[in-house]
Amino acid sequence: MTIMSVSTAAPSAAARGSALGRLTITELALLTRERARFLLGTVFPLVLLVIFGSIHFYKQPQKFLGGHTLLDYYVPVLIAFSVAMLALVMMPMMLAGYRERGILRRLRTTPAGPGRLLAAQLGANFAVAVLRTALVLAVARLGYGVALPRQAAGFAVATLVTIAALLAVGLLIAAVAPSAQAAQAIGMIVLYPLLFFAGLFFPIPALPSFVQHLSHATPLGAAVQALTDAAQGQWPHPQQLLTLAGYAVACALAAARFFRWE
Repeated sequence: MTIMSVSTAAPSAAARGSALGRLTITELALLTRERARFLLGTVFPLVLLVIFGSIHFYKQPQKFLGGHTLLDYYVPVLIAFSVAMLALVMMPMMLAGYRERGILRRLRTTPAGPGRLLAAQLGANFAVAVLRTALVLAVARLGYGVALPRQAAGFAVATLVTIAALLAVGLLIAAVAPSAQAAQAIGMIVLYPLLFFAGLFFPIPALPSFVQHLSHATPLGAAVQALTDAAQGQWPHPQQLLTLAGYAVACALAAARFFRWE
């Protein structure tokens, strides 16, 4: 009897995994089908990188950056920017749109369930975020000679924790937004202040110390600092990794608490 129960349970688990994989691929295809928004989030950071790389001043070492160039500084910033646009704007819009159109409600009556769709959305966005990170690094290296991260393992850890934290924040936005348009508005309202504290508009090391400390307490500011440390050959500071992990856990729990399927 024990053997029979094990043999019947295994295919069921495999089937669930296979279904999740197919659903993730489907969500990935739907994500890329939103061409205008998808290309904007992918190309815009690369366009900024090309502009910065074309300015001679950005290639000169700066004392306030510890001898690194502004182009070196902006590569982690643009990575965080690219991931944030995906996690804080595009993903919440899609999930809120699913709820608005009743897709999540209908899925509750099927074996797939809305939870599996949610997991597929997170998986698809995670894959795209990793791809965008690789694109920024590749263009910076091949186009402008920016060195690849000197602490590769630390950079990988910082990237994964950054993506997890930002997807959790985006999931919280999707949980409370009543519609796709509302999700887009909330996401943009959250995004732009975070971009300031990430140093997109002004390099954080050039700002007053209290702004720098405040920046390191935000998800994008902590992400940029962790990515920068690893890019320069240091293991990311535990404070930044813990900050990102804290956002990931807190926002995921809040999203689970407030998420409405219909």
